[in-house]
Amino acid sequence: MGRSRYKILNEAYPYFHTLTVAGWQPVFTRQESVQILFDSFIWLQENTDFRLHAYVVLENHLHFISSGSEHGKRIQQFKSFTARQILDLLEQRKSTTLLKYFAYYKRKHKTESQYQFWQEGSHPEEMNNDTMLMQRLAYIHNNPVKRGYVDLPEHWRYSSARAYIGQDSLLPVVLLY
Repeated sequence: MGRSRYKILNEAYPYFHTLTVAGWQPVFTRQESVQILFDSFIWLQENTDFRLHAYVVLENHLHFISSGSEHGKRIQQFKSFTARQILDLLEQRKSTTLLKYFAYYKRKHKTESQYQFWQEGSHPEEMNNDTMLMQRLAYIHNNPVKRGYVDLPEHWRYSSARAYIGQDSLLPVVLLY
């Protein structure tokens, strides 16, 4: 599958995103790899007008709602930076099995890189009404519950569900309500 043609057309609205690790490999089972995602989100929040509204990180993908100017560019920066940092971490750890998978998933036309970390393409969904926004927010927070990992959304450590019930979240978020 080639690069997606989906674009962020109206930056006045927040967007729902899903980023999936190539081959659905379980990379986010270690805190260090999740921290790379969190550090990147924090950097974007502190250095641009990027706003993170909700998130959940599972073992091989993440969902989030975000907004801000040059939004498409920010998501590309996030993907590029986190891929490089996580691949470097895997190389340091000599995680040869995972690195072999990511070398396998690399597209033949991508001669500038050795690995493919994120699945190519993106389908950002514009959240242009409250009903859609609330559905996606519930989807994000209930994802670990649906998978049977926890009984309540706020029990999942790598989620903004806690922030939406007035508790501390591991990442700062701009609440949608």
